[in-house]
Amino acid sequence: MILSTMLLQAATTAALGKAGAALGAGIAAIAAAFGIGNIGKAALEAGARQPEKADHYRLTAIIIGALVEGACLFAILVCLIGK
Repeated sequence: MILSTMLLQAATTAALGKAGAALGAGIAAIAAAFGIGNIGKAALEAGARQPEKADHYRLTAIIIGALVEGACLFAILVCLIGK
């Protein structure tokens, strides 16, 4: 009886850990998508206000977007490895 209770608790904990890891990875991906969307929006607005600097704003947006994407991938890996 005790052994079956321990096995049931271990299985439940493992399932909750996997669900938590998946939830954390999903939140990280949504946050990164939101951040990259805001970066693109700001770069387009800045380029519309000063068209002569549009190339500079585009390059800056690409660099910042890559940094946000890297942070998102790191967060997803931490969530999936830490389960």
